[in-house]
Amino acid sequence: MLVTTTESVEGKKIVEYMGICSGEAIVGANIFKDMFASIRDVVGGRSGTYEKILHDAKNMAITEMAEQADKWGANAIVGVDIDYEVLGKENGMLMVVANGTAVKLG
Repeated sequence: MLVTTTESVEGKKIVEYMGICSGEAIVGANIFKDMFASIRDVVGGRSGTYEKILHDAKNMAITEMAEQADKWGANAIVGVDIDYEVLGKENGMLMVVANGTAVKLG
């Protein structure tokens, strides 16, 4: 499944628009408290733990979106947008949402 943030794919023609597909990942943020309590993995102002959580959540959302598009018979997703949000009491959850347009390329 080709997944791109662009509205088209160079050298390919969109022959059918299948619809808007999306994927969501919500992960517990208790690790955020732990991370801030022990800043031992911060190197050069970056936190490896936090970055891994964001990366994993983004991949989960994109995978779920691609699975939905695949069920519709799409072979690509264009115009992908990824949003991040902190949710819940005391900002205890991280939500990542990926949206795009499922298409069939010819």
